[in-house]
Amino acid sequence: MRLRSLVAAVAATAIGISLAACGGGDKNGSSGGSSGDQTLTYWASNQGTSLDNDKEVLTPVLKKFTDETGIKVNLEVIGWNDLQTRIQTAITSGQAPDVVNIGNTWAASLQATDAFLPFDGDAMTAIGGKDKFVPTALATGGKEGTDPTSVPLYGLAYGLYYNKAMFAAAGLQPPKTWEEMVTAAKKLTIPGKQWGMALAAGSYTENVHFAFINAAQNKADWFSADGKPAFTADGNVQGVLRYLDLMQQDKVANPSNAQYDNGTKSVNDFATKKVAMVINQNNADSSIVANGMKAGEYGVVPFPAPAGGEQVASHVAGINLSVFKNTKHKDAALKFVKYMTDATTQSTLDKPFSALPVLKDAKPNFTTDATEAATFQDIYNTKSKPLPLVPAEDQFESTVGKAMNTMFAKIATGGTVSADDVKAALKTAEDQVAASS
Repeated sequence: MRLRSLVAAVAATAIGISLAACGGGDKNGSSGGSSGDQTLTYWASNQGTSLDNDKEVLTPVLKKFTDETGIKVNLEVIGWNDLQTRIQTAITSGQAPDVVNIGNTWAASLQATDAFLPFDGDAMTAIGGKDKFVPTALATGGKEGTDPTSVPLYGLAYGLYYNKAMFAAAGLQPPKTWEEMVTAAKKLTIPGKQWGMALAAGSYTENVHFAFINAAQNKADWFSADGKPAFTADGNVQGVLRYLDLMQQDKVANPSNAQYDNGTKSVNDFATKKVAMVINQNNADSSIVANGMKAGEYGVVPFPAPAGGEQVASHVAGINLSVFKNTKHKDAALKFVKYMTDATTQSTLDKPFSALPVLKDAKPNFTTDATEAATFQDIYNTKSKPLPLVPAEDQFESTVGKAMNTMFAKIATGGTVSADDVKAALKTAEDQVAASS
C-alpha cells in the first residue's frame, strides 16, 4: 500500500483496553495542565505471539506509567496487516491517536504527510535526548537532515543462522564471506535429503530487504541524493542477481522456496533440519525452538558480504514511536515516549518481544546465549544501514520486491534470469516510482 494514497477506513483486527478506571480517551484537555486529568490513546503494533499476548505484556508496563505520572493510557493493539491502513485513515480523517508505533521503514513516507510531531530540540530533550539512542537506530526516524518524526522503540537485525552439527559433519566453519557461504551451502546440499539454504523467495518484503542489503554490500544506492530512483545502477543489478543466483546458478535453495511468502516458512525448514542455513531476523529464535530445534544446535553469524565488499549485514530493522501533531496532550505524549524509551522499560519489553536494544549502553536480553546476543547487537549497531530515507521508500519496497518475486518464480519453473533481465525489471520498477513521485 502506498502511504500517501487516500484510503477508505477499514475495520482492523485490534484489541482495545483502558488502563484507567474510566474508559475512553479524553481528547478535550490542553497540551499542558495537570497530568491526572489526561488520557492518551496509544496504538501499539503486534510484537508478540498474538494480539492477546501483546496486551498481556503491555498492560502492567502502561499501568506503571499511569501510577508514576497520573496519565491514563487507552491501549489498542493492531495487527500488521491493518496498521498502515489505520494510520493513513487517521491522517486523512484527523481522528488520530496521540501516540503510535510504526514500522521504521515507513518513517520518511509518514513524515512527508506532515501529520507527525517533529522531535526538534525541545521535544528531543523532553524524551531524554538523542544521545541515548544507537545512532543507526535514530537515523531511521525520518529523512536525513531533518528533525525526526519518530524515534526507535524495538530493534531487529538479520543474521545467518547455521546448523552446528551439519557444519561440523562436513568439516566446515561458519562463513565470513559470501563466497565461503556459497561454498558451504553447495557442500551441504544433498539431493533428496537437504538443501544448503532456505529463502523466503515468494515474500516481496523479504526479497526487497535482500536487494537492499546485497546492493549496499556493493556500495550502491537505490535513490540519488535528491531522492530520485536510481534502481538500474550496476551495483543494484548485480546485488539482486547475486541473491537470485542462490537458487539459479548455485542451486543451494529449493525451487519451491519461490512459493514461500513469509519468513516463517524458511525458518521452519531450518528448525526441522531440512536446510543447513537460513537468513532471518533475531526474532526467529522462538519459532526455531517451537519447531523442535534446541538453542544450542544452531549458531548465528553476520550475513556475509563478498570478499572486499562493504560490511553491511542487515538493514536497520525495527519499530519506531511517533506522536501525532494534532494531539491535545503533547506534554503527556512526550512523557510517554520518554518512559517507553527509558532503560528500565526497554529491558522489560525487549525480552518478551525478542527485540534488540535501541539504547547505546543497553544489553540484549532476548536470548540467554551470550554469543548470539553479542552477534546480533554488533550487527544492529555497526553492520546495519537504514533503508532509503525518502518518501517513496514504500514504493521501492513494493515494486522491487514484487519484481524479485516474479524473477524467482521464473527461475523456479526452469527459466533463466540474466543481468539484462534484472536491469529491465528494475527499470520498470524505477519508472513506476518516478511516475508517481
